[in-house]
Amino acid sequence: MQEELKVTIIQSHLVWENPEANRQRFSEKIAEITEETNLIILPEMFTSGFTMNASEVAEEENGETLKWMQSEAKKMDCAITGSVIISEEDKYFNRLFFVFPNGAYKTYDKRHTFTLAGEDKTYTAGNEQVIIEYLGWKIYPLICYDLRFPVWARNTQNYDLLLYVANWPERRVTAWDALVKARAIENMTYCIGVNRIGADGNGHQYVGHSVVYDVLGEQVSKIDFETEFFETISLKKSHIETNRKHLQFLNDRDHFNLAEK
Repeated sequence: MQEELKVTIIQSHLVWENPEANRQRFSEKIAEITEETNLIILPEMFTSGFTMNASEVAEEENGETLKWMQSEAKKMDCAITGSVIISEEDKYFNRLFFVFPNGAYKTYDKRHTFTLAGEDKTYTAGNEQVIIEYLGWKIYPLICYDLRFPVWARNTQNYDLLLYVANWPERRVTAWDALVKARAIENMTYCIGVNRIGADGNGHQYVGHSVVYDVLGEQVSKIDFETEFFETISLKKSHIETNRKHLQFLNDRDHFNLAEK
């Protein structure tokens, strides 16, 4: 078990519907990381932006982006995660990849498709929670709109880190700020939200507000809300264990079962 997990968040503009250009941009950004890191987190749909033109940019699972993620993970000797548009059996998925340093990977399909933008009409929703074990840490990855649904995030499995990758627009960024912090507090977990910046092809503006909170809801990342940046933050297992032992809120959790969506 590793006491410290060093996590690098990358907040960036995305080139609209251009996977090759975005992979190149993130290669350049990743190459600038000189500090040791165990996990690099990229935004939602980091190769395209949040587009409903799935047929224009979708890849098969073992496509160029997964190969690129595997190459970057091996090069940096760390894990890397973010979501990509995937085509599978005549369906499209907003699929998060968590790629380990050795190239192995796990996936999570976004559970809550964003009906306001018609995501539910284009993409097939997932129905499985995925807890990833990495370096002795239990990590629960979710995607953007999932943030609004606390039951799906409820810490019934004693995970250590909850993370959200997102394309969350400026007009609703107040909700983003409040909910990422709330998810950390109510689940007594580190909670990370990685969002994009800039404008997309539909004219929607994004202002980032990527952030890391500890189990008490204290911000442990710097405040650099609306620019391109990356930052590496050390998360500590002892911080989780000490506070959960002292403040035994999770022992009083309600017990429930999730019904099929």
